[in-house]
Amino acid sequence: MTDDTALTRIAEALERMAPAPLASPDFDAADAFVWETDPERLAPVSRVSRVDLDLLVGIDRSRDTLLANTRQFAKGLPANNALLWGARGMGKSSLVKAIHASVSAETPLKIVELQREDLPTVARLMDILRGSDHRFVLFCDDLSFSHDDQHYKSLKAVLDGGIAGRPDNVLFYATSNRRHLMPRDMIENERSSAINPAEAVEEKVSLSDRFGLWLGFHPCSQDEYLAMIDGYCAAHGLSIDPATLRAEAIEWQATRGARSGRVAWQFFTDLAGRHGTPLR
Repeated sequence: MTDDTALTRIAEALERMAPAPLASPDFDAADAFVWETDPERLAPVSRVSRVDLDLLVGIDRSRDTLLANTRQFAKGLPANNALLWGARGMGKSSLVKAIHASVSAETPLKIVELQREDLPTVARLMDILRGSDHRFVLFCDDLSFSHDDQHYKSLKAVLDGGIAGRPDNVLFYATSNRRHLMPRDMIENERSSAINPAEAVEEKVSLSDRFGLWLGFHPCSQDEYLAMIDGYCAAHGLSIDPATLRAEAIEWQATRGARSGRVAWQFFTDLAGRHGTPLR
């Protein structure tokens, strides 16, 4: 191998280890983006999968609180990071996407979706967003951490700590089935096996403390479940006998063993298909 060949291979290896800085994305291309890591880039999303804010039933308090917080942020006013936690299928992620659509129609606002497994790259994403004149809601759906999962440390510095901290033009919203983002047995194991149990638990739960807003979502009542279905029928122009609709909806939730916004939508999807009604 010649010296020139060896130097070329060394230079190529160094470029792979330290890739060139990412080109600045065209944030005017869309209102929504997905952060991809192989290679790292912000991919625009032309059509976001979401429902109208008016169709989210039974979560009025959480809706109003998050809507006010998001409007404040979009206008350049102080706002808090938010953790939406609680029962599965009750509209946590749907609420974030619906509120972004509502607020961005009033005031320019972008949303960027980040996957939990990509948290180690979040610092580089922050550097890209920090240099923009736009304002961003950084959204991580179904955020949770398991045993020996160190990804949460990447997020802690972004939320509150670190020298650079969170950029002023970025707000972080996350959804989770767990209030403290970690399973209870994980916290209990830390308490039972650590030299200083209190300190061990504090280390694990301190991440959720860095969210200024905690919005809880709880299982819906039967009346709320039926109201969701009525709302979907009205929004999509599906007319059906109320007694028949109620009986079929209750039977559907009984077979699923649960009531939630997700179950209501799944029933309505089946209902619309049987009645030849396309979903707009």
